[in-house]
Amino acid sequence: MTHPVRPGGAACRRRRCAALLVAGVLLPLPVLTGCGGGDDAEEAAPGAQDIAATARDRVRQGGTLRWAVDAVPGTLNAFQPRADAATRRVTEAVLPRLFTLDQRGRPQRNPDYLAAADVTDREPRQTVVYKINPKARWSGGRAVGPEDFAAQWNALRGKDNAYWSARNAGYDRIEKVEQGGSAREVKVTFAKPYADWKSLFTPLYPKSVMGDARAFNDGAREELKETAGPFAVQGRDEQAGTLTLARDPKWWGAPAKLDKVVLTAVPREKRAAALAAGTLDLAEVDPDDARKITAAGRPAPSVPSGSASGKAGSPGTGSSGAGSPHAGSPSAGAPGAASQAGRAEGAENDAERSPAPAPGGDDVPPRRASTAEQQALRGYTVRKALEPAYTQLALNGSTNPLNDERVRRAVARAIDRQKLADSVLKPLGLPNRPLGSHLLMAGQPGYADHSGALGGPDTGAARAMLADAGWRAPASPVRAADLQRSTLLRQSAVFYKTAAADRRTTAEGNTATAAYADYRRYEMLAANALSAAEMIEVAPAPGGVRTPDGRDGPGRAADGKPVGADVLGLAGPADPAAGGPAAVKKDGRPLALRFVLPDGPGSERLRTVADRISAMLARIGVQTVVRKVPDKSYFEDHIAAGDFDLALYTWPGSAYPATDGRPIYAKPQPAADGSLTVEQNYTRVGTDHIDQLFDQAAAELDEDASRELVERADARIWAAAGSVPLYQRPEVVAVKKNLVNAGAFGFSTPRYQDIGFKKS
Repeated sequence: MTHPVRPGGAACRRRRCAALLVAGVLLPLPVLTGCGGGDDAEEAAPGAQDIAATARDRVRQGGTLRWAVDAVPGTLNAFQPRADAATRRVTEAVLPRLFTLDQRGRPQRNPDYLAAADVTDREPRQTVVYKINPKARWSGGRAVGPEDFAAQWNALRGKDNAYWSARNAGYDRIEKVEQGGSAREVKVTFAKPYADWKSLFTPLYPKSVMGDARAFNDGAREELKETAGPFAVQGRDEQAGTLTLARDPKWWGAPAKLDKVVLTAVPREKRAAALAAGTLDLAEVDPDDARKITAAGRPAPSVPSGSASGKAGSPGTGSSGAGSPHAGSPSAGAPGAASQAGRAEGAENDAERSPAPAPGGDDVPPRRASTAEQQALRGYTVRKALEPAYTQLALNGSTNPLNDERVRRAVARAIDRQKLADSVLKPLGLPNRPLGSHLLMAGQPGYADHSGALGGPDTGAARAMLADAGWRAPASPVRAADLQRSTLLRQSAVFYKTAAADRRTTAEGNTATAAYADYRRYEMLAANALSAAEMIEVAPAPGGVRTPDGRDGPGRAADGKPVGADVLGLAGPADPAAGGPAAVKKDGRPLALRFVLPDGPGSERLRTVADRISAMLARIGVQTVVRKVPDKSYFEDHIAAGDFDLALYTWPGSAYPATDGRPIYAKPQPAADGSLTVEQNYTRVGTDHIDQLFDQAAAELDEDASRELVERADARIWAAAGSVPLYQRPEVVAVKKNLVNAGAFGFSTPRYQDIGFKKS
């Protein structure tokens, strides 16, 4: 039974940044360049940020930055359901952010607003004292003070229904907010311990907004009369689709380098044309457009004499190397924004291709730019990083047969996440390891791969789990010789894996040694052996798996000796026309899953990933029925409503996983009216134990102990097999070559006052 989402109540405790639509988008996450650097000398992970970081004295004073956004913000109140990525951009530039994030997603005190912020007591109540920077003032001249903190707490604590807020996480744990030892100190006392207290009061709004429900609900939707940042809201033009921020002369910190920032609504499919026309300076783009920009910046290939001018060669893939500068569902608590579906899901060469890729997929080369367009695009460069967000395969645990954990686990074990990560990230030159956590991104403190709680890809194990759940393929005449070959191949795989581990240890991380080359070779042989064994097990045919040289299967050669690497390397799946994996059935009914996907022009790459997943599931006898739906209805009418079996969408990462992870993975609870309160757990899969671990982590003030509880929760989420993280999304940004301190921010919060054009 598909349960409706219960409106109101716990469902309104939206995640701080909500989800990004479909494999797409709006990631209302903070992102920085260098605010408050902390004393941890550890470097950020590869691919963490690409912004052409430049010292302020080398940045020209003045200029206007034209920054593409998906839409002009529907509200300037970050705590309302309609808040989106553009809302976040505005609030980051004009309102106090007490803590910003560094490249590894660690909260850092922002000295522009806080002189200090510390937990001063743990017993009998947790107490935090904020010491406000004496220079911090609202644009009207009033000092930022305790009354602003108190007004925000009262508006967001969830006690006054007159405030239409999207979330109250953390604020509901506060007992009181009062002035501390001076007028510039704020003392916050908690009724319940709260580990993620640094997430509160960011952004901080003035009491003129938070102290009045009408101002909160309506007044802050289109304008902010009081601000306290390097920029102020100058105005919006609905017809032109722009919102303009102007440098605030009253700002007490380092003055903004730019005169203005103009956020301009430009659909993703029109951004390449806007860049070529010179009407944008910064825009997140799809990989195809990034390739065109990269190709335009290369020297034109020389044409050998005598060759036809039309055969000079096509532009390269645009895969960046070390010298090239360089990203679903709801957003900011608003489940919508489906127009962003599938952006940046670049997918290139992969052996797991579906027989018929979706139109506009990898088999369709990107449109070649005209000479004039190439000339215009030479003024831009591409900056790229791993976005603090991950694309997942969601399995709806409220529908049959996925309400059976064995079936969910079988589906999850059939997915080769490494191949999917390779297809999306490798062509972009980004780190391509599959994400191993639901709650932390690679490089964040405490990140660890807990996918072992589910198990790695194994079609044999997946078929066994399906059989245990009653889903079996029709009987087929598997010869004893085939089974013997499969067993020998699996034994060979174990041998190769052991040898690989030994050679890797010997190499000691030096990729130039012979030992490391042996390690890579043994790893490949182990994978080939397993693949060949699985082909025998899931697609038995006379003679087992065919090989191009006509041998009778890959178990042993004609002379009776074990098969060598040459044959293993050639082994491939049997021709489907000659009999591929049989569909598994239960009570005569095949196991067919509805795979719901967005059909918009920006979703081709997402659909290509789905094609690969469908091909992987076919190997264990699971059929997928792809249903393409309009982008605008994808989230609300299908994901949130539970109208799917399988789906792809993206969640943003968080610096506060104990708080932000709970509503996404909380066990759905039945409501009095018969509906199911799912909060943001759209897979409808959860357990009491997971909820308890989140609750304990949120209340644990010892950071290491809290982190350990989060890790335990992640392992249990993997084991429940409702969500399978595939890869961290790529963030691909086209930027004017002389624009610095901007681009692919990754996890870090931008320093808007430092963004500008480099001095010539």
